Amino acid sequence: MTKTRNDYDPKAYNPTFQRNFLAPKHWGTWLGLLFGLPLTLLPNSTRVSVARFAAKKMCKKEKGSVQKARINLSLCFPEKSEQERERILEKCLTTAGAFLLGFPTISLRSKKWLERNSVIIGLEHLQTLQSEDQSAILLVPHSWCIDIPAILLASRGLPVSAMANSQKNPFTDWLMHKQRVQYGGRVYDRSGGIKPFIKSVKDGYLGYYLPDQDHGPEQSVFSEFFGTEKATLPGLGKLAKVSRAKIVPTFASYNIETGKYEIEIKAPIDDLSGDEFLDARVMNKVVEDFVNPKPEQYMWILKLLKTRRDGVDPYVGY
Repeated sequence: MTKTRNDYDPKAYNPTFQRNFLAPKHWGTWLGLLFGLPLTLLPNSTRVSVARFAAKKMCKKEKGSVQKARINLSLCFPEKSEQERERILEKCLTTAGAFLLGFPTISLRSKKWLERNSVIIGLEHLQTLQSEDQSAILLVPHSWCIDIPAILLASRGLPVSAMANSQKNPFTDWLMHKQRVQYGGRVYDRSGGIKPFIKSVKDGYLGYYLPDQDHGPEQSVFSEFFGTEKATLPGLGKLAKVSRAKIVPTFASYNIETGKYEIEIKAPIDDLSGDEFLDARVMNKVVEDFVNPKPEQYMWILKLLKTRRDGVDPYVGY
């Protein structure tokens, strides 16, 4: 890992506070913060109760994000009954609500609070790579807690580098970025390409790579994904080779019973062949192995399956 920390990189995404964030068009966001921040300091049990109530209401909807989640669950788990999938959906929305209500706490509290409220399983895998001066890229599926491992590891002094899409609202984009890098690290905008990210990994930064986004047919191969198939980025083996890094599967969960963040880190992947189809399947299996035991932790509301082999978008109309 890099010995000298200098997180500033002109090629990284470095949004700054703008005076126009105080303009009337952003007052709604400010009001949301004003009324939302007190909720984040409520006990976990209270936030879970609020989230469960909201989830039951949302599950009555047949449009928007809730319906996208239903479509994903029906395609990925055709063997489950509709009632089973609805239970997953309700628990998923409850988990999401409880987590999101408490998420600002990470910026309002201290490093000690974050440590007390986090559990890491498998940290020895990263420690071994560090002791061998071996670069690593965390393969992190889209759970609700997807930002937590990066923030937690950065709070422990590890240099973390990630790629992300900027938000349409520049004010909320700035807020999210401030939270992501509050303990240091770099974030690169996807529009700038992957080369700066790869260079940061070579320089000793702990990479953060998302395996389950749909980047369209031109950049993808179709690979098995739960009970269906998914347009999957094919270059995991190549990424490991060019960045000279080990790929380390990582998953973050929010335990609604304890209110703690639970991070699971597995041993580095050792069966990447360089074949784009085989490596795509390896990557999707990482997602399946993490999500199958606790599907409520996954962001089923995303357009995970937008690109289909027959060209029909299953989310049209929703």
